[in-house]
Amino acid sequence: MTSCHAGNPAAAPHPLDPLSAEEITTARRVLTEAGKVTASTRFPLVLLDEPGRHAAAAHRPGDPVVRRLRVTLLDSATGAAAEALVDVTAGLLLSHRELDVAAEGQPQVTFEEYEIVEEVVKADPGWRKAMAERGVDEVRLELAVCAPLGAGGLLTDRPGRRLLRSLTWLRCDATDSPWAHPVGGLVADVDVIERRVIRLTDTGAVPIPAECGRYAPESTGPARTDLRPLEITQPEGPSFRLDGPLLTWQNWSFRVDFNAREGLVLHRITHRDGDRERPVLHRASLAEMAVAYGEAEESRNWVAFLDAGEYALGRNANALRLGCDCLGEIRYLDAVVADDFGVPQTLPNAICVHEEDAGLLWKHTDIFNGMAAESRRSRRLVISYIATVGNYDYGFYWYFQQDGTIAFEAKSTGIVQTSAVHPGAGSPHGTEVAPGLLAPYHQHLFCVRLDAAVDGLANTVEEVDVVPLPEGPGNPAGNAFTTRTTVLADSADGGRMADTTAGRRWRITNPGSRNRMGQPVAYTLVPRPGPVVLARPGSSVARRMAYGTRHLWVTRHRADRRYPAGDYPNQHPGGAGLPQWTEGGESLENTELTVWHTFGPTHLPRPEEWPVMPADPTGFSLKPTGFFDRNPALDLPQEAGGGHCHA
Repeated sequence: MTSCHAGNPAAAPHPLDPLSAEEITTARRVLTEAGKVTASTRFPLVLLDEPGRHAAAAHRPGDPVVRRLRVTLLDSATGAAAEALVDVTAGLLLSHRELDVAAEGQPQVTFEEYEIVEEVVKADPGWRKAMAERGVDEVRLELAVCAPLGAGGLLTDRPGRRLLRSLTWLRCDATDSPWAHPVGGLVADVDVIERRVIRLTDTGAVPIPAECGRYAPESTGPARTDLRPLEITQPEGPSFRLDGPLLTWQNWSFRVDFNAREGLVLHRITHRDGDRERPVLHRASLAEMAVAYGEAEESRNWVAFLDAGEYALGRNANALRLGCDCLGEIRYLDAVVADDFGVPQTLPNAICVHEEDAGLLWKHTDIFNGMAAESRRSRRLVISYIATVGNYDYGFYWYFQQDGTIAFEAKSTGIVQTSAVHPGAGSPHGTEVAPGLLAPYHQHLFCVRLDAAVDGLANTVEEVDVVPLPEGPGNPAGNAFTTRTTVLADSADGGRMADTTAGRRWRITNPGSRNRMGQPVAYTLVPRPGPVVLARPGSSVARRMAYGTRHLWVTRHRADRRYPAGDYPNQHPGGAGLPQWTEGGESLENTELTVWHTFGPTHLPRPEEWPVMPADPTGFSLKPTGFFDRNPALDLPQEAGGGHCHA
């Protein structure tokens, strides 16, 4: 299928529409005319300043739309940073303030800085000497890859300096995977403003793993020959409709957005129930993700990244390909972001929209009525994108189901990050996946932001556990169990841990909206939890990734509470974001809330994940719980024709 850029190109503008190239160009022009842009100015991030919930809900087609952009500026010559607010409708600069980068953190890493790090490290005499001592000659130096890695919070002796750290990998040749040949014990700290290595750490040479890591067909032997074609067709086209960014399917309706930091964002998610459009979520996005490694060695004990806050996850989106990344009757959407120079850049086929079969939805065989059977197949709508950040590739999928369920899945694939060990020596901190090649243990800590709107904006979150009852008159056989509900009433109660032994889940209710049984309508977040941050409390990793110390956070909604690790986590000492917003004193009952859910695998790599890793899924679901008065999928038609369902 070819790219589809909206079903109705003349759709009326909406305050939540994705950024356009014209708006980015206008923002740059306004800032230039105001004297805020020079030849050395870079634009780490340009984002829509989203309207408030009430303003977005009140908008009607034809209403005037005022659009404002939040722009982060960086002077690549001096390191000074600022943030600006630009009204691109009126062409006005509304505000501009300098950032205190030592206290607030640095803007995101620019793509230009990837190249700067590579050039600076390879030109450094100390690094070249260390590589020569490891037996790497001048010819092989050209095959080195010097990765630009977040400096984290360890470089406290240089506050306010814009720094990146660099580890080195080699390649057999230009077609080889560099991750197969890590150069052990060597770290270069780079000041990207001064463009020089300010510190070189060399803890001693380790043999560089020799085995190449190619995985393309020409390197893996003959392909299997016993796979027959699998065709997924919809002769009459897909069942969903796209009107600009507005997507409707099977009673669901929402607006599709994309930004440079979070990637895919969904706005104003509603479900039609009879003649009512009932809101479920005002906004949903993957707001942050961390990858924290567990090696103890000095040259590796700082390795931990925030892929959205440090690397602008959305800017790293792939151009998706039919039959490879998505399968079926596909509609693609492009995304528009700003490049390092504030110039609009189109990311082609960044978003994939399609339907897929999801197995059995419901069935019953009536043993009292001649074995009469009724069943319905489940179909789900998938909205997805894929981003590549360094060695890892991540697929992100929002699923909308016909029974009112929403689910999210993150699939990690790509190549595990590697370090070097003496062949056969192994390590207590990783798995030796090839001779001398260690894949360190690490954690993926995804954090989804859910701006709740269950049947309205005034919501309450309840923690629900399943508990056995004590034996006694109320439980004479010892078999009874019930639920225990804890209302999260104050912001001090907002940080919660999952508990699989209690089947813990969290119910987002609307006390002002009741179902036919007189109970508050609700959606329940059902987690698939893994360990929270395993770094010790007080460590740099635990401070910077503090959102990962709890599986769930509930906060009072505020427009400036956008990201769980704060606005500028790059080189931030830690503690920003969710820990600050849950200190206590704010009521969380019957009010506007944001629910933040942290989840993800603690990855103990396997040899079967080398040289490229099979996708590893993780996620959660949101299930209607008394939101509907009965099964909302009773009206699905029976499958007909094509031999899909027959006696």
